[in-house]
This record gives sequence, structure tokens and C-alpha cells, in this order.
Amino acid sequence: MNRAKHIAIIMDGNGRWAESRGQKRVKGHEMGAKVVKEITTYCANNDEIERLTLYAFSTENWKRPRLEVEFLMKLLDNYLKKELDDYLMNNVRFEPIGDIRAFSKSLQKTIAMVEKKTAHCDGLVQSLALNYGSHDEILRAVNSLKKTQDPITQEMLSNALDCKHDVDILIRTGGDKRLSNFLLWQAAYAELFFVDTLWPDFTSKEFEKIIKKFKKVERRFGGLK
Repeated sequence: MNRAKHIAIIMDGNGRWAESRGQKRVKGHEMGAKVVKEITTYCANNDEIERLTLYAFSTENWKRPRLEVEFLMKLLDNYLKKELDDYLMNNVRFEPIGDIRAFSKSLQKTIAMVEKKTAHCDGLVQSLALNYGSHDEILRAVNSLKKTQDPITQEMLSNALDCKHDVDILIRTGGDKRLSNFLLWQAAYAELFFVDTLWPDFTSKEFEKIIKKFKKVERRFGGLK
């Protein structure tokens, strides 16, 4: 039976959820943050799940309206500060991926603070992909290896990436069926699940159903069995 050690999620649909209710898009992001908490808590209490990687802010998200981007930055800062106690209580280690140098100094400080204070936790690892894009990640990894005199191997490149762990399950909410530049290297043999549910409506029950489906999948990794 398959083990869902590393689950990655593209949390799509926050804006559409809010607009469908006649609300501002930022309301959808607020509700989405609550779902992040629910899913993280579920994973922290499941001994089988080792890592949860969430696509929080992509390199392309800077193209969104300025006010929405500013709200997302404040939401992220507040979320991390509020969740620190829960991270510690649930033995969750926070591990960001992506190039956070584009963020404000104060937000970078908050990210570093939470990462440092949870570094001793040895339960679930929750990774937020922040200013993350797989193309950017791979380019940065390749550039970091340019000085080596030896041929670059798959193992070397994998170890130079922000996320060094293969994905078992990749879920996208919101109805779209694309990867949107998320963990392209790590998800090479991931089982993909695309659901119509908008992220603010996504629940731990639906999440659990996906994990149960995954357990029954025959994973061949390019072979016959």
C-alpha cells in the first residue's frame, strides 16, 4: 500500500470563492488561510505524512493588483506570527521554499524567526512556497552548481533545489488542470488529483478521501509493475 509521505497542494480558488459571494477577493484569502490551518493540523496528526508543501505565493503572483499583493504580504506575516504557537504545539517544523529576498525586510524577518523557532520540531514539515516558481528554482540550482568541475548529476541538482524531496501526491483545487510552475522536478512521478472544490471550501474530509484513493493507485515509476 502506498504511503503519502509528501503531499503538495496548489491552493486555487480563493478569489473566485469571494467574488461568487459578492465579496472582495481578499476575503477569500482570509478564508483560505483558515483551511491551511485545518489541513496542516490534519497532517500533523497523521504519522504517515512527513511533509506538506503549499503553493502560497508564486513568482507570477506579483502581476496581481498592487493592493491584493500588499494584502497577501500582510496576511502571510500575520498568519506566521499567529500560527507559531500551533506549530510548536503540534511539533511542526516550518520550512519555506522560494526566493524570499523580494519580500520586505520585516516579512523576511518574520519568516526567519518562525523557521528558527520551529527548527527543533521533528514531526510534520510544513513548507510554504513563497515567491516560488519551479523554473526559477531550477535556474538558481543550476547557477549554484556552475563552479563544479564534475558533470552535474541528477542527485547533485536535486540536492541544490529549494525542495529536495519527491512528491507523492499533488492536489490542485479550484477546477483547473495544470501545474502552474509548481514543483516540476519533484512531482515527476507524483499522483495528480484535480478537484473542483475552491480552496476555502476544501475540507480535511475531502483531503482524506484523496489520500485513500492514492493508497489504491498502482505506482509503476516508468516500469511495468
